[in-house]
Amino acid sequence: MAGEHHGHDVKAPTQSEEAMIDSAVSAGPPSVTEAATIVDHQGKVIRDGTNGFICMPESAAMGPMCNDGVWMAMLGALMAGEPFERREFGLSYMLAGEGGAPGVSNIDPAATEPTASNQWVKEGPHLMIILPDPKAYAGISANPADPVYVMWKDTPYAHLMVRIEDEN
Repeated sequence: MAGEHHGHDVKAPTQSEEAMIDSAVSAGPPSVTEAATIVDHQGKVIRDGTNGFICMPESAAMGPMCNDGVWMAMLGALMAGEPFERREFGLSYMLAGEGGAPGVSNIDPAATEPTASNQWVKEGPHLMIILPDPKAYAGISANPADPVYVMWKDTPYAHLMVRIEDEN
């Protein structure tokens, strides 16, 4: 019955919430997004999930993304300006690319706009992978022209970027 979920009354999503859900689920494959938790721009849960992934809609700063718990911990540390202690593999889907967001620096995780020296990139559909051992990034290119490269190399937030398609 509409408005009920597991025996509890739940509020039907508003139209703007539906748009946020549509944006958020565009980031990952259905095998991830169908059971993912969806949050709004403030982190408020719009839809509960069961698989450990959290999907977020596009914002002014970034495209839609679906993150596992390791990625959420890394983003939390980054936003708080704290170091991130990696211990596990982490995965983030951005299969809709950056959308209308401006992109990011490949060098400086705190950069908010392009400069002549911060190697600004705007990616199309891609995966982002956190490797448990920072030494595993040694020998992998940091050049965003390559199909696989390390973003934010030599920072606690280093991760692999795996291009799926080029930015349109």
